[in-house]
Amino acid sequence: MTTDDLVLIANAGDVGRTVLESLRAQDVPVRVLVRHDDDRAAGLRALGAEVVVGDLTRPESVAAALRGVGRMYFAMPVSPDHLLATTVVATVARDCAELDVLVGLSQMTVSQMTATSTAESNQQRLHWLGEQVLNWSGLPVVHIRPTSFLDNPLFTTLAARSIRENGTIALPFGTGRTSPVAVDDVARSVAAVLLDPAPHIGHVYELTGPRSVDMTEMAEEFSRALGRQVSYVDVPLDRWRSEVLARAGLPPHTEQHIATMARLHHENRYDRTSGDVERLTGRPAQSVEAFVAAHKDIYLG
Repeated sequence: MTTDDLVLIANAGDVGRTVLESLRAQDVPVRVLVRHDDDRAAGLRALGAEVVVGDLTRPESVAAALRGVGRMYFAMPVSPDHLLATTVVATVARDCAELDVLVGLSQMTVSQMTATSTAESNQQRLHWLGEQVLNWSGLPVVHIRPTSFLDNPLFTTLAARSIRENGTIALPFGTGRTSPVAVDDVARSVAAVLLDPAPHIGHVYELTGPRSVDMTEMAEEFSRALGRQVSYVDVPLDRWRSEVLARAGLPPHTEQHIATMARLHHENRYDRTSGDVERLTGRPAQSVEAFVAAHKDIYLG
């Protein structure tokens, strides 16, 4: 990649910010689109990014952000506007830019969905539809589909609270298995595609941790990492949703998505593994134990 190949990061959430750090470490020029010019935007500038203010649902914002851009990373937080933003980005990029690649962050659940499936969350349906739009656009697209994130509050702040209180991880997953992936591993994979996109155009990469575990096995990995006994307690989904999730004060769209993720875990829909992190980056994905050991301050205070 030459210094003329400007990368646009459309949404510098946890993955996007880590991609930015990786690209800037290699002197790749990066522009970041943000909604507000605030302290967070100042932090992105401090990392070496050009920061522009705009809105992914507004074509004029996207057109201005894409000016001079050769490669793009597109992501959205959980939002009912996901499909609108995807459609705007695809339309404007097709008409106003000459992209070598558009890397879209999706969800691995899409791999199990059909045009008419109804068991998934509203957000997961928007991801499925968004992928169709990007494919129809004719743009040089690469889909990145991570499974649930190790950095998700389900496995970090919520787990930390119950671990401190009584040494348990309390979730409604039953005997379902899961293989969560760390933000760092997803970001490394995205950066690898942005740095050398040609071999990846048209591909779908499904990102997981190195193995699938049930929650008892996950608790054992927590125990080894923290040096204290941690056990799994299964909680009925309805009770967990009313006593834990409903009290988090989340928007209805987000709450419905997380509750559906919990139900799909219970139904064993997250029992899957892939070596795509290692294939893309040359290094395997982090295990639960390695992640928890590296973030002991979250769990032990």
